[in-house]
Amino acid sequence: MEHINIIHIAGIQINEPIVTLTDLVVSLVCFVAAWKIHRSGKKERVFLYFKIYFFVMGIATTLGGLVGHAFLYNFNFYWKLPGWITSMISIMFVERAAIEHTRIQLPPKIVKVLGVINIFEFLTFLTLTIVTLNFFFVEFHSGYGLMFVVLSLEGFLFIKTKNQASKMMLTGVFFAAIAALFFMNKISPHQWFNYLAVSHTFMALAALFFYLAASKIDMSTNSNPVN
Repeated sequence: MEHINIIHIAGIQINEPIVTLTDLVVSLVCFVAAWKIHRSGKKERVFLYFKIYFFVMGIATTLGGLVGHAFLYNFNFYWKLPGWITSMISIMFVERAAIEHTRIQLPPKIVKVLGVINIFEFLTFLTLTIVTLNFFFVEFHSGYGLMFVVLSLEGFLFIKTKNQASKMMLTGVFFAAIAALFFMNKISPHQWFNYLAVSHTFMALAALFFYLAASKIDMSTNSNPVN
């Protein structure tokens, strides 16, 4: 059985404190990003999708840190589901943001079809997760959403337009891929700073670059050259 690091603060037991802390760092980055997008006043649908992505991912990582790690001893296994489901919802919305971004190059009908596929894909993986209670489907949905949908769409846009937003999105996907690499292979530099903490650190970087991408999106032009 994998060793769980435990500390006590004022008589309160906290499991996996560094893992919890790095989860909450991801939450902080996401909540700040959602707030900044909200304050920007941008009305296009792509910004709404990014705002929802960041807000829901912030909730997911907060639940993951507090319920899934720090205080899991007070909950049964089923309490992991809220964190899993909100995580899947957030991935659906970053996919939708990438799909909406393609309006600068793709016909509206194609964008609409991609949106329908996105909903069908989300509902399929959500059903599989709830029925099986298997985290594999949460991981697979995340991998599919980021490494296939977001990577391919933003890669296409970057090749076509060389825009800065797509460049930042691809950088974010790169950091998300490194996070997945540490997580799947359980590469732990230290007992306290283990593969989960490393994965969360790269997730925070991915979220940061996704925000930088959102801040550079300009839906009013078909060309936004790299400086």
